[in-house]
Amino acid sequence: MRKVFLPILFVMLLISFSFAQKPHKVVFYNVENLFDTINDPEVLDEEFTPDGVKKWNSAKYNKKISNLERVFFDIASIDKNYPAVIGLSEIENRSVLEDIIATAKLSPANYRIVHYDSPERRGVDVAFFYRPDVFKLEGDEAVTTVIPGRPDFKTRDILTMWGTIENEPFFFMVAHWPSRIGGKERSEYLRMAVGAQMRSIADSVLTANPATKVVVMGDFNDDPTDKSVAESLGAKIRKKDLEPGDLYNPYGAMLKAGLGTLAYGDAWNIFDNIVVSENLVNGEKSNIQLIKANGSKYDGNIFKQHYMVQKEGQYKGYPLRTYVGNNFQGGYSDHFPVYIYLGK
Repeated sequence: MRKVFLPILFVMLLISFSFAQKPHKVVFYNVENLFDTINDPEVLDEEFTPDGVKKWNSAKYNKKISNLERVFFDIASIDKNYPAVIGLSEIENRSVLEDIIATAKLSPANYRIVHYDSPERRGVDVAFFYRPDVFKLEGDEAVTTVIPGRPDFKTRDILTMWGTIENEPFFFMVAHWPSRIGGKERSEYLRMAVGAQMRSIADSVLTANPATKVVVMGDFNDDPTDKSVAESLGAKIRKKDLEPGDLYNPYGAMLKAGLGTLAYGDAWNIFDNIVVSENLVNGEKSNIQLIKANGSKYDGNIFKQHYMVQKEGQYKGYPLRTYVGNNFQGGYSDHFPVYIYLGK
């Protein structure tokens, strides 16, 4: 009896150990205009109401929530492990966040929410989901975005949270940088200001404790090679150029390979980025590091499934979005989500 029991016990322990050692996924997703159906008189959300031009109602809202449930669960299904941290943009309020994590396929993850209402005129914000069994939250803060010389400019906050993963200190930031309305060059100074502000926050964190792992994510409305990301945020795209205290953007190589998270004018962009501090690249191998997905040559990942892609028409091959103009498409988002792996 003992000869049979010991091998079985060994296998069970091995399985348990393997499960515990799974890498942690960190995800960012611009979910594209996730509004509830209620008119909030404090913000400009009228178009996303039953009486608005988009005829946004409960059936369409529930379809959107169901779509997001599918995407997040399929990301979890890659390795049968729910993401440890998910950053989101273009969500209206805490209520819509609660509806996502309450869905049948996501509720087992027991996600918690970090969210603050921002001063953006349409009321869209950024937020975090996190698994409390993996990320031990110690604090969070919404940092008001500051544009030098433009005290009147209201945009999304920079949302921060900090804590530990496997007893190692982590600091997360998520933001949705100002858009390219008015043209890329004309609006570039806005994104450069936010990039510089986020870099300043990262530098302060690393100065206080160089062992802290910093993860910066969001819809930057610029590519990894644009000035706002490469210079203001200072995210380098080549590992060999990294020095202590630097930031690394794993999506530069993917952009050069012609990959993208959104398309415009038949060209692909990677506006959705997850940037990490140098100590997640060159740190001690016994500590948590940025690692590649199995079989991937890239440090970053884009989640793109057939059901998330427009199959016909003018936008064939693009992300299948919720609306084109005021015409309901029943899709997911005009962006694909991105994710990275952190592990030992």
